[in-house]
Amino acid sequence: MKEFDYSLDYKTLDFTNPHIRKLYRIGRGEQGVLLCKPYTEDICKHWRFKDVPTAIKSSNKIYEMFLEYKRQGDFVGMDLARKFLEMGHTRSRRYANHKNGKKYDLSGKIRPQETDWRTSEKAKAAQIFKIKRDLAAKDTHYVKLRREWRAAE
Repeated sequence: MKEFDYSLDYKTLDFTNPHIRKLYRIGRGEQGVLLCKPYTEDICKHWRFKDVPTAIKSSNKIYEMFLEYKRQGDFVGMDLARKFLEMGHTRSRRYANHKNGKKYDLSGKIRPQETDWRTSEKAKAAQIFKIKRDLAAKDTHYVKLRREWRAAE
């Protein structure tokens, strides 16, 4: 697996360009999710996790975008939509675990987890994103394209 390439000038790259898209690397986890234009701008404007209704609307829209990228045969778009769904899950979990979003205190020690970390609004939002993320990540066509992309990296 090739690591995500942070040395590229992402401000000038358009990953819908067939020659540029070859530079895309899956990387690990959410790497590159905020860098790959125009996908980042297109998907990010729908990415919200404030509460359950917002998470439902956001995850549904991003999953619809995933399916549209799938219809277009656009693996880069599919992968970035999946990463935004993943990020919705992880960021919601962060705020479920620590209401201020900060895991560490000023001395570098881990802050105690919130008492309602399993049942809070953010915990529920995280679960909503996880369901959609799992649908995307386990999509048979996505899995096939991901395997092919990794082989070509």
